[in-house]
Amino acid sequence: MHEETVWWYLIVGGVLIFMGIAATSFKRLPLSAAMLYLAIGYALGPSGLALLQLDLVRDAGILRAITEVALLVSLFAIGLRLRLPLVAPMWWLPLRLGFVAMLLTIPLLTLVGVLLLGLGWGPSLLLAAILAPTDPVLAHDVQVQDSDDVDLLRFSLSGEGGLNDGIALPFAMLGLAWCASGAAGAHAVSGWRLAFEGAAGVAGGLVLGGGLGWITTWSVAWLRTRHAQALGLEGFFALGLIALAYGVAQLAYCNGFVAVFAAGVAMRRVEHRASGERSPREAIGTVDSEDVVATASDPQKAHAYMAESVLGFTIELERIAEVVVMVIVGNVLSTSGASLFTWHSAILIAALFFMVRPLAVEASLIGSSASHAQRRLMSWFGIRGIGSFYYLALALQATQGRDAQDILALIPLTLAVVTSSVVVHGVTATPLMNWYRRVRRAEPPGRH
Repeated sequence: MHEETVWWYLIVGGVLIFMGIAATSFKRLPLSAAMLYLAIGYALGPSGLALLQLDLVRDAGILRAITEVALLVSLFAIGLRLRLPLVAPMWWLPLRLGFVAMLLTIPLLTLVGVLLLGLGWGPSLLLAAILAPTDPVLAHDVQVQDSDDVDLLRFSLSGEGGLNDGIALPFAMLGLAWCASGAAGAHAVSGWRLAFEGAAGVAGGLVLGGGLGWITTWSVAWLRTRHAQALGLEGFFALGLIALAYGVAQLAYCNGFVAVFAAGVAMRRVEHRASGERSPREAIGTVDSEDVVATASDPQKAHAYMAESVLGFTIELERIAEVVVMVIVGNVLSTSGASLFTWHSAILIAALFFMVRPLAVEASLIGSSASHAQRRLMSWFGIRGIGSFYYLALALQATQGRDAQDILALIPLTLAVVTSSVVVHGVTATPLMNWYRRVRRAEPPGRH
């Protein structure tokens, strides 16, 4: 066997076993797993062991595809965690963050690009679309932990991450089109058309994804409870529903990311309606290890058992996706050789973290029930990562084969923001969430 292959087996095996052992310790330390994966990816590159050398421009297509799969799995898992009726008032906060804060972030970041960084309007809009979505993969330390978690802060950040990755797509397309023409006037008509198509695509994605999630989940549950069929292989069902929702949405020219998120929410709604006020754990009860089929086909337990089994499977996939994508990002950092942390990137990072994100969040939460502590933490935990890397790879893939210096200039800026977010938010997540839990315990009972 080739020596380099042996090293890969040793590194991958060692990292996965180490994380399996140390995962609990990371929850108590001001560190995140993403920081470790980023460092490993960097060490594997030319600056370290030189075992992996990815070029973001050359390999944009394959990197976009890998990141896309990671996002889809994470979006589905987030939707499956959010166990509240769609008419519950708490849904208004993630909707505000996902739509209103997003629509405020993009023009503010565009102005930062034009006025402070000296970029053109097209590249500035594209950069804003790349950096606007919060990350659904790396934010698990501040998101809903399981289906019983209805904390307002975690629920809002989770719902935001599930929605805004898809909402950024039409703005990225408009930015790319603007860069291609180099003239604002040429896009007066196409810009409005893209905006309309983007809004219709989001609505269509919600309807298609929610409908497919509901129909397929109800059908499988019906087969299990009425005929003891379609039992087991929850992983197949999860991956199949993710792929089906995304594929149908794409064929219908709707937003595939939003559709996958909606499919996860719909699966949870089917379970919630079947289980009622009981938590999934209460609905499932004790599972006989020698007769799992009895639980999976029990009309009182089947829906909860299926939803929780699928959730467990997708969470495991989400963690694996985090390893893969953050190692890729770290390797790209090592391979690029460019100086990331310049005055321009420092201005962009400071503007995004301390001005744009807080302003957008505060404006979107006017009149809401969020407490002062919750508002501050929502403003701070606008984590950027895999979603931003995806849109950067998408832009580079779309411009391959033609001169696109204005888009290439966005690479170091995006990588600097992603790296800073992984480190800064990773370091602050544990202490700030510990502080938040102390604040919540000191609040009067019953306050959300």
